Amino acid sequence: MLSALGLSLLGLLLGIRHAVDPDHVVAVAAIATGQRSIRRASAIGAMWGVGHTFTILLVGGAIIVFRIAIPPRLGLAFEFAVGIVLIVLGVANLVSRAEPTPSQTAARPLVVGMVHGLAGSAAVALLVLAAVSDPRWAIGYLLLFGFGTIVGMILVTTAIALPAAYAATRVTSLRRYLVLASGAASVIFGVLIAVQLAGNGLFSATPVWVPR
Repeated sequence: MLSALGLSLLGLLLGIRHAVDPDHVVAVAAIATGQRSIRRASAIGAMWGVGHTFTILLVGGAIIVFRIAIPPRLGLAFEFAVGIVLIVLGVANLVSRAEPTPSQTAARPLVVGMVHGLAGSAAVALLVLAAVSDPRWAIGYLLLFGFGTIVGMILVTTAIALPAAYAATRVTSLRRYLVLASGAASVIFGVLIAVQLAGNGLFSATPVWVPR
């Protein structure tokens, strides 16, 4: 059994590391590069982390407390949704004129974070179940993991926003290229995820899914 301090540090550090998973970075980059303000971009990272934490707690908590098993097709569908969201975010950047949309900056990262949380909740819950038998400690781990993810994503979006913010005040065309590049990366990554999951049998009679 992990000690309380060890569990706390593990959850926090793994949450921060989780924030830099490639699909997470691509998603927030597609949103953050459209912002002129570093503070606003950091807020986007925070909202993404809040949405991610919400579904991790909701779905992961249900798995831990009620020992729910996610069917393979549903698990693949959650991950497939991540690919679709990445494609949508990328297309939005590609067709935009690199102008920020203040009215959407709160809702978009929150929803995107929630979708990513759905895709990763089973893996996180199974990991903590393997190490912690007490559901209360396990839920506490999820909370710390979520907090670490929020902190990590704030750092990630701040780092991503620095060149975009610099470009907004000095080289306007560079900022546009950053928005277009992040959009193209998001579309490509989303298509790769969708194709991979389709190959794993999402639409077949015998889907194969390994939580990750």
